[in-house]
Amino acid sequence: MEKFDAIIIGTGQAGPSLAASMAKNGFKTAIIEKGHLGGTCVNVGCTPTKAYVASARRAFAAGNSEEHGVILQGDLKIDLKRIKERKDKLVHDSRSGLEKMFADTENLTLIRGKATFLDEHTVEVNNEKYSADKFYINVGGRPRIPEDFNSVDYLTNESILELEEIPEHLVIVGGGYIGLEFGQMFKRFGSKVTILERGDQLLKKEDDDIAEAIAEILKNSGIEVKLNSDCIGAEKSEIGTIVQYNCEKGIEKIKASHFLVATGRIPNTDDLGLEKAGVKLDERGFIIVNDELQTNVPHIWALGDCNGEGAFTHTAYNDFQIVNSHLFEVKKRYLSDRFTCYAAFIDPPLARVGLNENDIKQQGIKAKVAVRPMSKIARAKEKGETAGKLKIFIESDTNKILGATFLGAGADEYIHTVIDQMYAGASYEVIRDAIHIHPTVSELLPTMLENPREL
Repeated sequence: MEKFDAIIIGTGQAGPSLAASMAKNGFKTAIIEKGHLGGTCVNVGCTPTKAYVASARRAFAAGNSEEHGVILQGDLKIDLKRIKERKDKLVHDSRSGLEKMFADTENLTLIRGKATFLDEHTVEVNNEKYSADKFYINVGGRPRIPEDFNSVDYLTNESILELEEIPEHLVIVGGGYIGLEFGQMFKRFGSKVTILERGDQLLKKEDDDIAEAIAEILKNSGIEVKLNSDCIGAEKSEIGTIVQYNCEKGIEKIKASHFLVATGRIPNTDDLGLEKAGVKLDERGFIIVNDELQTNVPHIWALGDCNGEGAFTHTAYNDFQIVNSHLFEVKKRYLSDRFTCYAAFIDPPLARVGLNENDIKQQGIKAKVAVRPMSKIARAKEKGETAGKLKIFIESDTNKILGATFLGAGADEYIHTVIDQMYAGASYEVIRDAIHIHPTVSELLPTMLENPREL
């Protein structure tokens, strides 16, 4: 049995950085991967989907620019095979970079295969046993597929990226980020798109007005959005899949050439043998961790999507930073230091940090809000992109920023102005009194903060 100082399971966003750091600091380190190097982000998440989003944006701009005086003569053609080839190259380059890094790093061994714990200090991979003093679990997650759909041919966020022909009618179950991104993307590629959502709004974690604005943006683009779609099921047919919904009101049916299930994700923790290592999970299967990402077993940590504390590439990387700080750095980082922030890369994008209006009211916090519609921002009007609004929330007693929700052109970039001030613990007056460059969307952040109103 080969013995290591540390074994990392999984090569997602947190794993490679931690492996390189530990090896550099003299730890005999192994990193284990059962699939492609790079985890969700590189292979089926950020890298490929944002490549598709970029192509969809080009298609939209090419076919919708007459009001800007740019007229396309002739048919606009979408070559999904070429879009896929471009995506595949980006993914391959990222995998190759990781492969080279692992090979070139002293004290680091890449082990290919599926790891299963035999006890709290031993894992088995391809019938070989490996032991270590420390373990770091970074196994990510996968699509959650309701049992009702197991009898039909369905797509996930992974398999839809392998299509080479544009779907005639893409029906999507799920009104979350994955469903909305793929829905808008394939609508711009030329598909008819229908989104079914069980709840009464898209993006259930967002404020009502934001969710309504997003639904309006999608509907205006020609996407059919059906909220309160209960009792969703599917069955095979000669023409593809028949999706049915709304049993109580009389079953309605849709003929789908392609059927995407975007109903959330689950952690890859069910077949690791964690019970043999004594590692505790919560009721959803996520590994329970403390403020340092340590499990109930002192020499085992969990990072990334499998710990249920973020489910984003940037939070996974921060997980690495937290663990690495306790290993090698003077300044220690903690999970509780983190402000939740994320974006949905629809067009225009939604960007969010900290609390929103619903959160603030539920927690009974005395707060103020500053709001600015994108339609009242000069740069947005000049660009012809006036959909959405900006909202910043301020704690009344301290004047500190509680959070922000931005829906609008470029929101995924200028949200960081607010994020940085929140980490600095600064008063909202710092942004209010700043001078921003004209003409930009960001220049209206100080203006909108001049007269916040009470919530």
